[in-house]
Amino acid sequence: MISAIAIDDEPIALDVLKTHAEKVPFLDLKATFVSTTDALAFLQQNKVDLVFLDIRMPDLTGIEFAALIPKQAHIVFTTAYPEYAVKGFDLAATDYLLKPISLSRLLQACALVNERIMAENKQQGLNSGLFVKDGYNLVKIDPSKITYIEAGDNYLSIYEGEKRTLTRMTLTELLDKLPQDAFQKVHKSYIVAIAKIEKIERNQVLIDGTKIPVSMNLRDDLMRKVKQ
Repeated sequence: MISAIAIDDEPIALDVLKTHAEKVPFLDLKATFVSTTDALAFLQQNKVDLVFLDIRMPDLTGIEFAALIPKQAHIVFTTAYPEYAVKGFDLAATDYLLKPISLSRLLQACALVNERIMAENKQQGLNSGLFVKDGYNLVKIDPSKITYIEAGDNYLSIYEGEKRTLTRMTLTELLDKLPQDAFQKVHKSYIVAIAKIEKIERNQVLIDGTKIPVSMNLRDDLMRKVKQ
C-alpha cells in the first residue's frame, strides 16, 4: 500500500485527486493540504511514500517545496502548466500529471511509484542483510549470496554457496523476510534464489550442481517470476 498526501492551493483539484485516489486499491491518500506550511508540519511528524505536489503555490512553489521533502518520498507533480515538466524531472520527480487529471493517468503514475518502491525495498533487503538464530547466536545472512533454502524436520538449512547455516524457522517466516521478487518457494521443503538457478527441468531446478525438486503446483509461479 502506497501512503500519500496531496498539496494544492485549489480545493477543487484536491477533490478530484481524492475521488480518483479512492479507486486506486493500493493507494492510501492520508491527507490533503492547501498550505505548504501545514503540509511540511505533517511531513515532519509522518512518513509517506508519495507526495502529489502542485507547482504553482502562493507561498513556496512546488519546485521550492520539493527540496524540503524527505528524500525517501516520491514526488508526482500536478499542474496545469506543461512548461514546468522539464523542471519537475530535473528534481528527479517520479512523474508529472497535467491537469485536468484523469483516473487512468493517476493509475499509471501510482503504478510507476509502486514499481520503484518495490525495487528500492529489494535493494535495501539485499544491502542490509538479515539475522537468523543459530543455536544461541544470531548470524547475519546476506540475501544476495543465498543459493537455496531447505526445510528439515525442525530447522532450515540456508545455503550461501558452500556455507550452511541452520536456524529454527519455517519457510514461510523466512520467505517473508526476503526480497519477494528474488526468491521463490518451489516445493514444500525448498526456496530458491531466482538468480542462482542454472537450469530448469520439468520437475526440478539445478543450483550449484544440486538438483532441487519443483512441485507441479508451484512450477507456474516459478516460471512467471523467471520471465519477469
